[in-house]
Amino acid sequence: MILVNLHGTNAMKYIFYVAGVTALTATAAYAQVRQVGPLTVYTAPQSAQTTSTVDFANAKPMPLPAATALPPSAADAIRQARDPLLIFGHQPGASPGENGSGIETPVELAAPQEIVDNGAQPEEFGTSGQPFTTSRAKLQSDNNLTTQYYPYRAAGKLFFNIGDQSFLCSASLIKPGIVVTAAHCVANFGHSQFYSNWSFVPAYANGSAPYGAWSVSQAWIKTAYFNGTMPCFQTGVICQSDIGILILNSQNGSYAGNATGWFGYGWDGWGFNGSSQALLTQLGYPVALDSGELMQRTDSQGFINTTFSNNTIIGSLQTGGSSGGPWLANFGIPPLLSGTSFGSYASHNIVLGVTSWGYIDTTVKQQGASSFTSGNIVSLVNSACTSQPAAC
Repeated sequence: MILVNLHGTNAMKYIFYVAGVTALTATAAYAQVRQVGPLTVYTAPQSAQTTSTVDFANAKPMPLPAATALPPSAADAIRQARDPLLIFGHQPGASPGENGSGIETPVELAAPQEIVDNGAQPEEFGTSGQPFTTSRAKLQSDNNLTTQYYPYRAAGKLFFNIGDQSFLCSASLIKPGIVVTAAHCVANFGHSQFYSNWSFVPAYANGSAPYGAWSVSQAWIKTAYFNGTMPCFQTGVICQSDIGILILNSQNGSYAGNATGWFGYGWDGWGFNGSSQALLTQLGYPVALDSGELMQRTDSQGFINTTFSNNTIIGSLQTGGSSGGPWLANFGIPPLLSGTSFGSYASHNIVLGVTSWGYIDTTVKQQGASSFTSGNIVSLVNSACTSQPAAC
C-alpha cells in the first residue's frame, strides 16, 4: 500500500511524488491518496465532508470524452458478435437493488429555471443508424413527481470541483451509500490527479434536491486509469474501466439510498444474449437537453464491441453532463405474472455500465460505456465496502 499525504494553502496546488504515485489537491485541508493493489483511493479532507465549495447554479458540464473512430454498425456488430462468456471469460453475476423508504429531505440548491414543456420525443437515429428514444424522465410538468419515485430516484446529478471551477456529471446509487459514475468525473486520466468536493444529488430536478445533497468521503478508481497505463482503444477515451466509485458521508446515521433505494449491478456479460446484445435504459443530465435541469431517459439496444476495448455502444441523444449516468437492464417495476414466466436475466434495474464517451460530431448520436466486469466494478465495490461497511 502506498500512502500520499497532501496539504495545500490558500487553494494553491501542490504535487507530491511518492513511489511512482502522483497526487494533487486544490484544497486548504488535509487529503490522502493511497494505492491498494490495482486500485487507487482518494480520502476527502474533513472540510470537504462537511461543507461544499460547489457552485450548484453555475456548474459546467464535464466534457464528454470524444471518440474519433466510428464503431461498426449494429448490424455488423451482430454478424461479428461473440458470446459474452468468450469475451469476459467468467460466468456473469449480479447484485440486486432495493427501492428504499421514499422519505424525502428536500433542499433547494438553486433557483428553478423556466423550461418549456415540449413533450416526449419520437424514436430517432443519427448518422450511425442506431435507433433510440430520448425523452424527459420527468413527465408533463414541473409538478410531476416521476423522478421522485423508484427506480428513477436512485439516479441523480453529481457536482464537483476541478480547481476552483464547478462541474457536473451524472451518477447513481448501487448500495445505500455507494455511488457509481465515470472515472473521468473523478480523476484526470493518466495525470495522477483526483478532482474534489463531490456532491451527489439524487432525483435532482431544476434546482431542487428532494432527497438532499450528499458529500463524499472516498473516491475509488482503477490505478491504471489514474496513472494512464490502462489499455484503451483510444487513449483516455475508449478504455476498459472508465468507472469510479464514491462513498457518501452519512447524515444522521443514514445514507441516501436508505430513502431513495439503489440499483443492482451486473458484470461479465450479465443481461446480454449470445450475440452480446441487450436492451438498455440510460439516465442522465445532459446540459444540451433542458439545460441539464431535468433527468433524461434514453432507451436503445446496446452491443458489446470487442474492438473498442469491450465497450458497450448505444444510440443516444445525450451529451455533456450525461457522463457517469447509469445504463440499466430491465428498467422499471416488474409486473406480477399470471400464466407466463420471466425470461433469462430477469432481475430489474441492474446497472451494466455508465456513460463514458460520445462524439464531437453530434450527428452520430452514439455513446459508449466500459463493460462492468469482475475485474472492475466488483473489485471497486468490494474494496469500498471493506473500507466503509456501513455504506453497503
